[in-house]
Amino acid sequence: MNKTTLIIGIVLLLLVIFLTVLIVAFKNKKKKNIINNLDKLNTEKNLIISSTLITDLDKAEKLANNKKLQADVNDWKKRFDELEKVDLPFLTDELVEAETACVNADYDQANTLLLNAEKDIFHVKAKSIKLLSEIKDLTESEERNRETVTKLKSLYREVVFKYNKHKNDYTGVNTPIELQFENIDKLFSAFEVAIQKKNYDEFGRIVKALDDMINNINIVVEEAPTILLISNMILPKKMKDIENIAQKLKRDGYNIEYLNIEYNIAETNKKISEILDRLKVLNLQDSIFDLKTLVDYYEKIYTDFDNEKRGKREYERGIINVGERLNKMSSIVRNLYSEIDNIKDTYDLSNEEIKVVDEINKDLLEVKESFKLINDRTLARVMPYSKLNNECELVAVNLSKVEDKLETTLKNLGSLKEDEARAREQLFEIKNIINNSKYKIKDYNLPIIPEKFYVELKEAVDAIGEINKEIEKKPISIRTLNLRVDTAQDLALKLYQTASSATKTAAMAEMAIVYGNRYRSTNREVELGLIASTKAFNKGNYKESLEIILNALNIVEPGIHKKLLSKMES
Repeated sequence: MNKTTLIIGIVLLLLVIFLTVLIVAFKNKKKKNIINNLDKLNTEKNLIISSTLITDLDKAEKLANNKKLQADVNDWKKRFDELEKVDLPFLTDELVEAETACVNADYDQANTLLLNAEKDIFHVKAKSIKLLSEIKDLTESEERNRETVTKLKSLYREVVFKYNKHKNDYTGVNTPIELQFENIDKLFSAFEVAIQKKNYDEFGRIVKALDDMINNINIVVEEAPTILLISNMILPKKMKDIENIAQKLKRDGYNIEYLNIEYNIAETNKKISEILDRLKVLNLQDSIFDLKTLVDYYEKIYTDFDNEKRGKREYERGIINVGERLNKMSSIVRNLYSEIDNIKDTYDLSNEEIKVVDEINKDLLEVKESFKLINDRTLARVMPYSKLNNECELVAVNLSKVEDKLETTLKNLGSLKEDEARAREQLFEIKNIINNSKYKIKDYNLPIIPEKFYVELKEAVDAIGEINKEIEKKPISIRTLNLRVDTAQDLALKLYQTASSATKTAAMAEMAIVYGNRYRSTNREVELGLIASTKAFNKGNYKESLEIILNALNIVEPGIHKKLLSKMES
């Protein structure tokens, strides 16, 4: 028992030691991180006021040669003093406080203080960077602006070279361009004077003016030839050409007033004058865009002219075509009205079927009215051919719909006579089928004609009588007539099938009886079959007769059915 207690005690002791070491290691690591952050923030704090800031502030103090610059330098010194005497001591105190918390092992407090110090260092550092940037605007002003002016001189030389090389392309604006060159040259001279006098306030203004003027004159030299070419040559030529074409089209009977050519030419001339006036003061705002828009407009006018010419050709063909179709339809409808009473007396037509003709006539009158309106507009010359052609195409479409409706009606009416004629033809064919059925029965000379044949013959003859009744009626109901014809045809074909089946079965039975006589004397069963089959045959039971003899013969000659059938067909 004492031994077990001792072991437990040792384990607990070792556990306590392990936890203690772990806690100490964790705290040491935490402390180490805090110390590292303290060192890092101390370094950043010490770099806030850099040697560059101090040097540039001293240099700015020496460059302040006027009241404005002196006021700027005084402001910078004041802000520098605030950084040095207020902000930095405050940051130092924050870091010392964090260090004290770390020494006292209050690591959570130390971390909180370090976070606050880090934010404050960031803000103070931003103030220092901003201050240095403002000071460098002065201390590096000469060098920076000299570099910018050097680049601008290079660009300016290229612009002047291009202008002098193509000087003839700028006729009309040579004077304002050359005056601008003089102004730019004066600004370059003013910059050199400002450098000599150390007039730092003027550097930025002069460089800004040079940048604006050189970039503007570069655009002018680049775009002015295009503006002059379009304004003085391309557009005037197009306007003159379009004006001549428009006059010729008007003489040829075209209505092109909707294009407003005269008004648009006058407005274009105004726009060109405005653009050229702006160019003389080197203002090119939207000039190229406006001129290209005008060029595109006049290019579209050529397309409009072509559309009018094509529209006239298509309209003239269309108006002739529609006129001819209207005349043809009018004649058909007149003839249809003259025949409608006769058709109505001959055939059993409903009011709806007759009403269709009135609807067609009404639609035709509407199309005629539209056609007349187009002709009136053509004579009045108040509408362009492109629109007249569109309206003519619409009339043609509406006319096609009426034509389709008329064609369907004529087919329906025409089919009445066709159905009547077809019924008469079919009646003749049905009679032939019935006669052929009779001849088939008669030609074979059956001992007894099946009763079924007489029943079906009567039905077929009665059906023919019904057809004759319908044909004799006035008016004729084509629907009923077709029904009677179909019924009679079915009955006639049924009769023919009965006659064919009866004669074929009888013929085969007779052949089998003749064939079986060879076995009469040698086989008693075949003899009995022959006697029974002959009796059935003489009574008109041909199917029964065939079955009896085939069963008897199959005893002595298996498969006799196929043999007899093959022989009969051959």
